[in-house]
Amino acid sequence: MHDVSGQLVDELLVMEAQSGNAKAFEALVSRWQKRLWQYARRLTGSSEAAWDVTQESWLGVVRGIRRLNDPARLRPWLYRIVTNKANDWIRSVAQTRTPVAASDPASDDTLDVDVSADLQRILRQLPARSRVVLTLYYLEGLGLSEVARVLDVPAGTVKSRLFHARNEFKEIWQQSAG
Repeated sequence: MHDVSGQLVDELLVMEAQSGNAKAFEALVSRWQKRLWQYARRLTGSSEAAWDVTQESWLGVVRGIRRLNDPARLRPWLYRIVTNKANDWIRSVAQTRTPVAASDPASDDTLDVDVSADLQRILRQLPARSRVVLTLYYLEGLGLSEVARVLDVPAGTVKSRLFHARNEFKEIWQQSAG
């Protein structure tokens, strides 16, 4: 599921970006922008919020890329930054009690054609913790150890969260089918 040649390109781009090569950083943004935006949209449920989260995430990447000691860990590092920024956004919305649209149907069909509308609807109904772990594992294709790095928890905790998230997903799915 993971593209080895793509990972090598990413690692080389990271090393170049860490050396101050702006074109290498732009290439990283180009390679990751859509994936990270889609992930942020799945977490926030809003296209607009996803753009804000993604932009904030790239600012975090700019500030921290020189501290990324192992370029091979770029993928989980990027997802961790987006996850944290999305969680910050969700908390800020909850504090201001601004209603958030559950979906942005205009973008569902065009940008997430690989994820059915039913799947997206069910994911939006899950608690954030369950949505994040299912999205990282199944939709973003990260392995258990990568998900653990993104969430900064042990792999056993990821297994447990996946188990509970699958059960929550199944319950919602069965309710909507019946």
